[in-house]
Amino acid sequence: MQLVDAHVHLSDAEYNGHTDELVEDARAASVAALVSNSMDLQTSQQTLALAERHPGLVFAALGIHPGNVNILKESELHETLKLIQDEALKGKVIAVGEIGLDIKYERFWAEQMLVFTEMLQAAERFALPVIIHSRGTTARIVEMLPSYHLKRVLLHWFSYPMTALHDAISHGYSITEGPPAKYSAGIREVIAQVPLTNLLTETDGPVKYFKPPFKGQMTKPSYIRNVVEAVAEIKKMPLDEVTNQIATNFESFFNVKLI
Repeated sequence: MQLVDAHVHLSDAEYNGHTDELVEDARAASVAALVSNSMDLQTSQQTLALAERHPGLVFAALGIHPGNVNILKESELHETLKLIQDEALKGKVIAVGEIGLDIKYERFWAEQMLVFTEMLQAAERFALPVIIHSRGTTARIVEMLPSYHLKRVLLHWFSYPMTALHDAISHGYSITEGPPAKYSAGIREVIAQVPLTNLLTETDGPVKYFKPPFKGQMTKPSYIRNVVEAVAEIKKMPLDEVTNQIATNFESFFNVKLI
């Protein structure tokens, strides 16, 4: 069995001092891949270092999160784009992420749009997949993405609206779902609706979950087992069939071979 965490933040400050523990937890739980998403220039640099330290297990996604645009210096945007370029040419980055738009920061909409556009163009230029954050903006993002020549699109933690889900699937986009698959009626309905061939699993760690069986714990890669069990239950499919298909989806989406 090869499980995958397509969206985690190993370079987040909350995980400081825990990286080795998380890597060991992944290995013990048959989690064969961790895509470490970045939030800004500093975490992009740290993510690259983690990927170099744990080759074949940790993979680097570089980018600027919309929640950081209000404190972003112009030089940081250019340096992050340069980093993506340099590491893409070396084959050391597998995606641009986490990027997107967020309704919570609507007062910085122009800044969000500028950064998102630059990141999408970088993904176009280097034929990289994109990992997209879309809180409250999913329908707008799904509508705008076809104007870009993007290789692959992953909508992280998709929750609503269902019309946007159907549009995303019609474009061949993928989605990730995580631990709320165990208890959230809305997320379980999304999983029921999305074809298994368009689905990946995530933890979004260090985000914490406050319902059993996750309550009171640091989010770990081993949570992925709970997620695939929930998917198998919802889809009424054997667990090994679900895990094998999601592993195949991962390899195809990120153009990597699990080992």
